[in-house]
Amino acid sequence: MTRLKQYMWSWYDVGWAALLALVVVVLMSPTGSASAEEITIAAASDLNFAFKELVTAYEKSTGHHVKLTLGSSGNFFSQIQNGAPFDLYFSADIGYPRKLEEAGLAVPGSLYPYAVGRIVLWAGNGSHLDLSKGLEVLREPTIKKIAIANPKHAPYGRAAVAAMEYFKVYDQVKDKLILGENITQAAQFIESGACDIGIIALSLAIASVMKSKGTYWEVPVEAHPSLDQGAVILKQSKNPEAARRFLEFIKSPHGQEIMKRYGFTLPS
Repeated sequence: MTRLKQYMWSWYDVGWAALLALVVVVLMSPTGSASAEEITIAAASDLNFAFKELVTAYEKSTGHHVKLTLGSSGNFFSQIQNGAPFDLYFSADIGYPRKLEEAGLAVPGSLYPYAVGRIVLWAGNGSHLDLSKGLEVLREPTIKKIAIANPKHAPYGRAAVAAMEYFKVYDQVKDKLILGENITQAAQFIESGACDIGIIALSLAIASVMKSKGTYWEVPVEAHPSLDQGAVILKQSKNPEAARRFLEFIKSPHGQEIMKRYGFTLPS
C-alpha cells in the first residue's frame, strides 16, 4: 500500500511539473497571449505586395499581429481625420501625413519618409503594343481604355496625369482614361483585360504575381513630381509603442532590403 501511495504521488508530482513547464513555455513564447500585440495599419495600395511580405516577416520574427488595410492615400487621410482607428498610416504622398502632424493628429516626431515610388506603363502579355515607344504609344488608335488610379485621391494617379502632360499626350487620351479607386485596382483593370494598357506603380509591376503576366516601361522620374512617401504614428493609436516597433522594423536592414526588391528608392 505504501508503495502504491508513493507511486501515485510520483505521478502527481510529474503531472504538476509538466503543467508548470507548459505554462512557462506559453508565457515565454512570442505568440503567447501574454506578449502578443496587434497593430492596425492603413497603407497605400502601391505597397500591396511589399507590405504583405514585410508583415509576414515582422509577425514571424516578433510573434505580434498586424492588421493591414490597403487603399488610396487620400481616402485614408479623410478617414483618419474623421477618427478611423488606425495605429500607423503609410501614405504614397508624404504631404498627407505632414498635414496630420500639423493638425495634431499624429505623434510628434514620428513622421518618416520611408520611400520614393516610381510609375510604369504596363500592358498584358497578350498585347501587341510596343511599349518601347513610351507614353507615345497611348496615341495608338487600337487603344480604347487606359487605366490609372483616380488622381483626385491617389498620388500615383496624379503622377500618371503629370507624366501624360509632360509627354503631351494627355489631351488626346483623357477621354479613354478608366479610373481605379486606387493603384492596385487600376492594375487589375489591365490584368483582367478590361483595359488595354495603363500606368501603374513599379512595385506592382515587378511583383511575382504580375511580372509573369505583362511587360512594362519605366516612366522617367523627371516626367512627374517625385512620389515621396511618408509614414506617421497616429495620435489616437491604442498601442503607440508597438506601432513604433513596426516602424523601426521598416527601417531595419531586413525591412529596407524588402522595399528595395519592390523597386522603391529608400531615403538617405
